Amino acid sequence: MPQMAPMNWLALFILFSLLFMLTMIINYFSFYYSPNSKNNKNLLTNKIFWKW
Repeated sequence: MPQMAPMNWLALFILFSLLFMLTMIINYFSFYYSPNSKNNKNLLTNKIFWKW
């Protein structure tokens, strides 16, 4: 029924918004950053020099 379509749109919007927030939270917490890591020092010392 066309009268019920806005409720369906609202439910889909809420569903996709929750899925988007869930994926953003998973991406945020899946990356582990430690400032005192050895990789960070290597990145600072090994700079790329372009040979143009």
